[in-house]
Amino acid sequence: MAYGAPRTPVLPPHPELSLARDCEQCLGWGTVVTRDGIHELCHSCQSGPDDDKAAPTLP
Repeated sequence: MAYGAPRTPVLPPHPELSLARDCEQCLGWGTVVTRDGIHELCHSCQSGPDDDKAAPTLP
């Protein structure tokens, strides 16, 4: 018998669909599902605040 997706208190991530439009990794969805069944933002087309490298600042 098939069961539904497990309930989780964490909301699914909200991707920026304009960035995901031509992505071959997520096929335009902006999210991918891990082997554990967890939705994550696509690492190929989505960038988050933690993905930015520390930019050097000018004095």
